[in-house]
Amino acid sequence: MILEHAVLDVVPGQETDFEWAFGEARELISASPGFLGLELLRCLETPSRYLLLVRWESVEAHTVGFRQGPSYERWSSLLHRFYSPFPVVEHYASALSTSASVV
Repeated sequence: MILEHAVLDVVPGQETDFEWAFGEARELISASPGFLGLELLRCLETPSRYLLLVRWESVEAHTVGFRQGPSYERWSSLLHRFYSPFPVVEHYASALSTSASVV
């Protein structure tokens, strides 16, 4: 499993519209092959900042399957206008195997 991480700084005052648009966009990403689930968290200290965590089967499921797939244009038209600055997206994998023990 791969975890996509993005800090989304939304233009202040646009949070409600962003959350509505994200609800629609969520349907697009969840239909993408290799999508395993997501969380969208709102920052308590900075209410216009969100943390997006998306679980994928592989990096390619995100970067090729979704971003180069038929739904990405609609995803970006729904959401990209809210970001300032545009978010950095990074991918993470487990640093420990399930059989490793931590001392």
